[in-house]
Amino acid sequence: MESAIGLIISLAFAIFLYIDAPKHHKSRWLWAILGFIFGPIALGIYFIKTGRKVAGWIITILAILFYVVIIIVIVFALALMANGFS
Repeated sequence: MESAIGLIISLAFAIFLYIDAPKHHKSRWLWAILGFIFGPIALGIYFIKTGRKVAGWIITILAILFYVVIIIVIVFALALMANGFS
């Protein structure tokens, strides 16, 4: 179920970028592929490059913070499992 939600969110980023990119004279296929693969980071960078800098920086920073927190949680969980939860 979670992977389906992730796929739907990635498709939403890709579709938005595919539709919006030509309005700012950007390659629609490039930004759609980047949006599908990298998600909110690509969306944030796209906003920065198209002049919507505040929204772009907010999205990019929040996405990076989210990924850092996920990595820290995974590393912490692996360290707990390696030490036997004691």
